[in-house]
Amino acid sequence: MNYAKVRDISVDEIPVIDVSGLEGGDDRQLRAVADQMVRAAEGIGFFYVRGHGVSRDMLDETYTLSQAFFRSPDDVKDRVAVSGGHRGWLRIGEARMEGSERFDLKESFIWGLDVPPEDPDVIAGDRLLAVNRWPETPSGMRDVFNRYFTEMQHCGEQLLRAFALSLEIPPDYFIRHMDRPVSRAAAVWYPPQVPDLGDQQFGVSPHTDYGTLTLVQQDAVGGLQVRSRSGDWVKASPIEDAFVVNVGDLLARWTNDRFQSTPHRVVNSSGQERISLAMFVDPNWDMLIQPVAGAGETVRYEATRCADYVNERYDNAFGYRKAEGGR
Repeated sequence: MNYAKVRDISVDEIPVIDVSGLEGGDDRQLRAVADQMVRAAEGIGFFYVRGHGVSRDMLDETYTLSQAFFRSPDDVKDRVAVSGGHRGWLRIGEARMEGSERFDLKESFIWGLDVPPEDPDVIAGDRLLAVNRWPETPSGMRDVFNRYFTEMQHCGEQLLRAFALSLEIPPDYFIRHMDRPVSRAAAVWYPPQVPDLGDQQFGVSPHTDYGTLTLVQQDAVGGLQVRSRSGDWVKASPIEDAFVVNVGDLLARWTNDRFQSTPHRVVNSSGQERISLAMFVDPNWDMLIQPVAGAGETVRYEATRCADYVNERYDNAFGYRKAEGGR
């Protein structure tokens, strides 16, 4: 397998930022952290965060349960196969990034805000809120995975508040409608990628993320690669107790392209299984994404609702949605 021009990343390209000052820090500490984040978002669009406050024990439990789920027989996982609401198990072959000729070599388990079937937004069917599909085994997934969702959502909101502070817009600008977020969480399993699949097969093909912010907890195996500003692919190696954070297309649009949504991919050439935990942070389904333009700057995009934008991107990426006739 020959993935040309892949090199190790430097901290100058993807900085490691201690964000502990976002929780209860004074204005000076908050601004110092926020300014570092904005510089990274304007540059490569990726950064690591330490001091995020998310429970280590909870992350370990989520990883252990994810591993047990993915090692279950397919007939067990198939009982919670992905629904039209984008919840449940996606088998290998059901995800293909836009523009890719091959499907991604991965399985996923996806969940979101835990809402009941009689919820009006669930009944409407087009709002990215849906009933989660919890498996019978391993036991305990619902409680632990809901804790993961809650803690990661809070972390994402703190980062968005810091962005607003540094951009000198109201601190709640990005999060003022997040009481029922359409954020999604995903546990993702990558099998070892054998060399004879060639250099155009990926765990996840090169892509940009669709939503606002993505926070990823990698295991020790690694495999995430980011395209640098020079066009090289660089390894975003795992850092203990740190998340990788990246700007999604919706946040780039929201900041009038001041922030960069950067292509990235996964190549699992380690010879081992790889599991990552990802949180895709977004506001409520009907949040109007109105670009923030600087003084004298032309607004590049029309306003759009969050769910309309993300649903359109999902329809182009996931095979089950085509099979079901869309959403």
